[in-house]
Amino acid sequence: MRTRVGIVGAGPAGLMLSHLLHLAGIDTVVVERRSRAAIEATIRAGVLEQGTVDLMRRTGLGARLDHLGLVHRGFELRFAGAGHRIDLEALTGGRVITVYAQHEVLKDLIAARLAAGGDLRFEAEDTRIEGIEGDAPVIRFRHQGQETVLDCDFIAGCDGFHGVCRSAIPEASRTEHLRIYPFAWFGILAEAPPSSEELIYASHPRGFALVSTRSATVQRLYFQCSPHERAESFGDQRIWDELASRVSGPGFTLRTGRIFQKSVIPMRSFVCEPMRHGRLFLAGDAAHTVPPTGAKGLNLAIADVYLLARALIDYYENGRTFGLDAYSATALRRVWRTQHFSWWMTSMLHRFEEAGEFDRRRQLAELDLVTGTVAGARLLAENYAGLPLD
Repeated sequence: MRTRVGIVGAGPAGLMLSHLLHLAGIDTVVVERRSRAAIEATIRAGVLEQGTVDLMRRTGLGARLDHLGLVHRGFELRFAGAGHRIDLEALTGGRVITVYAQHEVLKDLIAARLAAGGDLRFEAEDTRIEGIEGDAPVIRFRHQGQETVLDCDFIAGCDGFHGVCRSAIPEASRTEHLRIYPFAWFGILAEAPPSSEELIYASHPRGFALVSTRSATVQRLYFQCSPHERAESFGDQRIWDELASRVSGPGFTLRTGRIFQKSVIPMRSFVCEPMRHGRLFLAGDAAHTVPPTGAKGLNLAIADVYLLARALIDYYENGRTFGLDAYSATALRRVWRTQHFSWWMTSMLHRFEEAGEFDRRRQLAELDLVTGTVAGARLLAENYAGLPLD
């Protein structure tokens, strides 16, 4: 079988790329090792930048987003026992964020692709790619017991950090940058009313905490913990006590309820350079990951494929290769800016074991800068609401 663009991975990057290329009349096949049910049932938080929301709306993906998404026009930083609101809308000229879970984005994308007759091969096994250094790359996989060879013009590697695409680039041709943080996030989902109308990021001597909302009855909360912690080691009361100690203060009450999910989320930063090798283009977590502090993972994946889709459309419509040739360098410029922002948020809000009183005072001074000056608040707000896709 043959297609113009073979896409490995049915996450946000792969599905959005397939959707954007379909709208331009470019055929794709998406190959995914997981089942559709598993993808749609994997609960992951989602904070969508303005650019991501705008793209979903103008490409026909906005109906459920506008119905279920929670628009936040600001967020709160809590430190030294007090809250300080960052007014995103005012500081960025109208840009806001929308809380809309990643699995909901995936449901929208899958439904749109299937409704349009898209070729999505779920539960594909033994996927491998070949010929990326020539002009006839191939994706080989087994689907429903049948060995399949997919001939492509190009291959988009959107198969995540542990996928097969990045490793297909010879080691001598790629450079990988990895930073492992000495802490993790302990995350919970709880049946409880919202504690706040907007997200709360808290910096406390005991460590970081985040209060967010999923719906009117379900809340998502996190607190900093050891990366070696096990989810089952924390009882419910201990979790609520730990969260309350980090976010409580005058005028604020943490709302509690039944905890029905616990998880420990490792923290790392990763970048692979370049993001192109021959006819293979990497996008999303296959090329980079960020700590979740700045809520950039999904948005950065969408930015990658928006750029890649434009380059592929230009190639097929006009025969130009400039966009494809510039893809890696252009994408990496945004990737490294986003890495910096995610690192900055992480270092400003978390407690490092080796840090002393000097470091804590420095953190407080930095937090005072971004909450107490317009310039500092605007820098934070513009990066949090998201850089323009163009």
